[in-house]
Amino acid sequence: MRIGIVCYPTFGGSGVVATELGIALAAKGHQVHFISYSQPFRLDTFSGNLFYHEVPVANYPLFEFLPYEISLTSKLVDVVMHQNLDLLHVHYAIPHASAAFMAREILKSRGKSIPFITTLHGTDITLVGRDPSYRPVIEFSINMSDGVTAVSDSLRKDTLKYFDVNREIEVIPNFIDPENYGKASDLCFRGMYAPNGEKVLTHISNFRPVKRISDVVKVFEKVHREIPCKLLLAGDGPERGNVENLARELGVIHDVIFLGKTKAIERILCMSDLFLLTSESESFGLSSLEAMASGVPVISTNTGGIPEVNIHGYSGYLSNVGDVDDMAKNALSLLKDDQLIKQFGEQAKMRAAMFSMKEILPMYEAMYSRLTGLPLD
Repeated sequence: MRIGIVCYPTFGGSGVVATELGIALAAKGHQVHFISYSQPFRLDTFSGNLFYHEVPVANYPLFEFLPYEISLTSKLVDVVMHQNLDLLHVHYAIPHASAAFMAREILKSRGKSIPFITTLHGTDITLVGRDPSYRPVIEFSINMSDGVTAVSDSLRKDTLKYFDVNREIEVIPNFIDPENYGKASDLCFRGMYAPNGEKVLTHISNFRPVKRISDVVKVFEKVHREIPCKLLLAGDGPERGNVENLARELGVIHDVIFLGKTKAIERILCMSDLFLLTSESESFGLSSLEAMASGVPVISTNTGGIPEVNIHGYSGYLSNVGDVDDMAKNALSLLKDDQLIKQFGEQAKMRAAMFSMKEILPMYEAMYSRLTGLPLD
């Protein structure tokens, strides 16, 4: 099958999942074409079945803002026609779903019929999509999609709550390849960051306000009072400066390490004892799943789709948003008990295995086959 995947190329979860999905599809023999304004950062695998098509956006003096949606639509038409694609799969509704709809209609006028699937990932529904300036277009584009998926049941319910959707929304959760995580490696430099045997707490995100990274630092400070520990912060974004200032104010800045944006997530998680996820809203929590696959228990909030991934009292603990005291208490209960944290780590790996690539990929393939009428073999 020849599949076009549209996604954001950056470090957000939607781009990560879309890229990993495309790579897995290519490995199974499908021909996969990525279409975006730059190459997805995880698309560094060489394969005869993987292709990348850049969307050019010309900066004409007439336009105050670059018309990306129109450029993307034109590129979709071009790639579908010249590569004879069977299906378009767009990740993150804004503006990919509306561009796919316009491309589909243009292609119809040229005698080419192609279905498109829209996968909803989170803030495209719960935050940005609810903006009155976007809502009518997003609602229409979802309803015009040939297939719609959401990465959690929580997100499916939110979509039905906030939008007048008459399409069935199929829940296909995010996934990981367990083989990429939890391996002992010479590249696991725990001694570099915790040279005196300190416990290592980790957070990975795009540092947006919704992640409430200040709560991560507050939890760390409370744990830091009782046991020697380090905090690794991977990623970057608008909250970076505020987080640094807070760490200084709380007197823990010398034990907080900013790692910046990195692809080597598994190398960070392999030296972690505990993962912190304090988000105000989270449709799934891919970073927590990656931690669990590495055998790292998760201390998280109980919002959105997180409870569908992290099981309270089994793979970690859940707390209300903003309850840093409870999160710190739960963190300390694990960090002070070597046997308990080992048990939780093993249970976290077992839980993560339920979201493995081999479990989830057939769900997408079945949907592709149903919409195109093409067999999978």
